[in-house]
Amino acid sequence: MTDLNYSLSELNILSAEDAQLAFSNCCTSQSWIDGMVAARPFITKTLCQEMALSVWASLGEQDFLQAFEGHPKIGDVTSLREKYAHTKKLASGEQSSVDEASEEVIQKLSAGNTAYDEKNGFIFIVCATGKSAAEMLELLNQRLPNEREVELKNAAAEQAKITAIRIDKLIPNG
Repeated sequence: MTDLNYSLSELNILSAEDAQLAFSNCCTSQSWIDGMVAARPFITKTLCQEMALSVWASLGEQDFLQAFEGHPKIGDVTSLREKYAHTKKLASGEQSSVDEASEEVIQKLSAGNTAYDEKNGFIFIVCATGKSAAEMLELLNQRLPNEREVELKNAAAEQAKITAIRIDKLIPNG
């Protein structure tokens, strides 16, 4: 199947392979994807969302890092199109405010994310939906001084928010 959204009943009856592809549009952690595929069928979208959080909470650092790799650097929408083309539709709009940002803010976001990545070993993860580029830059600057362990938890919490939004897009009429 090439659809990027499903009814809950359609999602429940997908082959394991197709369900893996569907869930990979929400989060790129293979352990999370496997957990969601195994947890089917879902009675309601709310239960699907709750399971998504439960599976995510059971994972460890390597799973988090794998999920983080599924994101572009904030301000670098091109890398999303190149590296994770199949997530393009579900991710569209998540960074739309960056497109409207000044070149100065884009450059500061890029430089800040590089510094963050060098310090922590993973890119800055933030649920960008509804945030302007300036707000994301402010959050980046607030989080940059944190220790890696704190940032791993912060990024994992933001990933959970992003995944929930993507599940809502995956099952729009669930």
